Amino acid sequence: MVVTVMVRVVTQESTTGQESAAHDHSIHDHVAPSAPVVAQASNTSATPSHDHSAHDHSAHDHGTQVSAIGQAGDPAKVERVIHVTMDDTMRYEPSSINVKEGETVLLIVENKGQLKHELTLGDPAFLKEHAAQMLKFPNMEHNDPNMVALEAGAKGEIIWQFTQAGTVDFACLQPGHFEAGMRGAVTVKKDS
Repeated sequence: MVVTVMVRVVTQESTTGQESAAHDHSIHDHVAPSAPVVAQASNTSATPSHDHSAHDHSAHDHGTQVSAIGQAGDPAKVERVIHVTMDDTMRYEPSSINVKEGETVLLIVENKGQLKHELTLGDPAFLKEHAAQMLKFPNMEHNDPNMVALEAGAKGEIIWQFTQAGTVDFACLQPGHFEAGMRGAVTVKKDS
């Protein structure tokens, strides 16, 4: 049996000289391949996983978006620890968090569900766009400081400095979870 698989092949030189299995959003965008190349695979029924080296990553800069919501925090400067749980009801507990402008927070995130979940900090447009990309490419792997993806029963953490007063949203971008309402917000209050 021969299965035809659509793949787009793009070569990309690494500026660091290091290859990483993790996903760095600061160097690419999630545009669906526009010029697929037909390849053949034999005797396979597995769905190919999403490989970020196989599509254009030149236009979408998550680094700019990240700075608008704050920045990765210095572990030595953590001022407070906040525990957040997530589960298969597609909800966070708590879903509303208050911090002070400039505060560095350690978010300890626990997945109490049976499905994979994540917590990603961002603005509404970024979260909506990335959730749509996750629907197209459900096997995306991430290694960004503003997010943590966890398998069932796992714990992880985000150390984040909230540098600007306002609202920083968070959501689970696993396919269908954002659309099911798995969202929350951090209210960043001016430090007076």
